[in-house]
Amino acid sequence: MLIHQTAIVSSSAKIGKDVKIGPYSIIGSNVELDDNVEVMSHVCIDGFTKIGEGTRIFPFAVIGYAPQDLKFKGEKSQLIIGKHNVIREYVTMHPGTEGDSMKTVVGDHNLFMIGVHIAHDCVVGSNIVMGNNATLGGHVKIEDEVIIGGLAAIHQWVKIGYGAIIGGMSGVERDVIPHGAVKGERAHLYDINIIGLRRNGVDRHEITTLKKVYNMIFSGDNTLLQNLESVEKSIKGLRTVDRLVEFMKKDTDRAFCLPKESI
Repeated sequence: MLIHQTAIVSSSAKIGKDVKIGPYSIIGSNVELDDNVEVMSHVCIDGFTKIGEGTRIFPFAVIGYAPQDLKFKGEKSQLIIGKHNVIREYVTMHPGTEGDSMKTVVGDHNLFMIGVHIAHDCVVGSNIVMGNNATLGGHVKIEDEVIIGGLAAIHQWVKIGYGAIIGGMSGVERDVIPHGAVKGERAHLYDINIIGLRRNGVDRHEITTLKKVYNMIFSGDNTLLQNLESVEKSIKGLRTVDRLVEFMKKDTDRAFCLPKESI
């Protein structure tokens, strides 16, 4: 353990092995830092916050302080951050509230670039990249392997499916399908995330089939549900297709992000 003499660390905080805490950082009494966490200078961590092994937090990040929610009354909600995350400068992450699950959860192996904001009650998966100043409103759910471009804003309660990509400066007000690619001031769906699929080792046949499915779902005069039923009957045994259909058949508080010609 290496704690700089100017850092303020509560005697009640739980500090793991080989943790580094830099100059002028503040660690609150209910904070847990697992082994090999590195907290650089001028970082503030408070609340009922748990940070997983090997996570690195850069200067001026503010983690675990009260959410920006007028309904918050000081309830003992949590912020749980997984392993091997990189949390860059000026990132803010807030705990949950009584209005949802009482916790905000962040997975493993994520990169949160400068100025990212993760609001109360969000659930963020693993292997995610959020670009500079990207923002999640409250209660957002993001599945694994998602990329969110810089300055993008995700509206509260929106769900982002596995492997999707969000263009920079996009305003996302609706749910995004797995492997979807969206962009725009008021974001619209414009394709599937072909580059992401290739990077994850999905073969050409499956990518071609998923593209066909995309066209089947978002074209014609039938409803989305009717198109999904047609896909289920005609295409079986491909994980990417099954994932998309499962996502779209779940109950949701939001409509789906659609291609521009469908809006």
